[in-house]
Amino acid sequence: MESFISTVLYFIIAIVMVLIGITIFELMTKKYKDLHEVLNGNRAVSLSIGGKIIGICIILSFSVYHASDILDTVIWGALGILLQIIAYLLFELFIRKFSVEEELRNGNISVGVISFCVSVGIAFVIGASIS
Repeated sequence: MESFISTVLYFIIAIVMVLIGITIFELMTKKYKDLHEVLNGNRAVSLSIGGKIIGICIILSFSVYHASDILDTVIWGALGILLQIIAYLLFELFIRKFSVEEELRNGNISVGVISFCVSVGIAFVIGASIS
């Protein structure tokens, strides 16, 4: 029964942390509103958001796997989400030929795919560093 309760608690924590992470990313987006773009069929933004969600979940899965308790999971998960946000800001900063945010708003699928890959790829690196 204890493992059942732990599973439910980790599930709830994961949902809350994903929602917090996505909300922070939404607040960082200045040129459009993520969910509005998704509802309007913007696949580039959908890919970008999907990558962020998967990335956060990857980090949280490593946190659950390596943490000694629930608090440890929350701390590692929060640090991972912070690092994910920093990585995304660096991605936007170092792409100087165009604005990632502007291209996503315009529906550029190629930029959406790259954004997805950056989020997922960096999540594996962040997750692997959790021990």
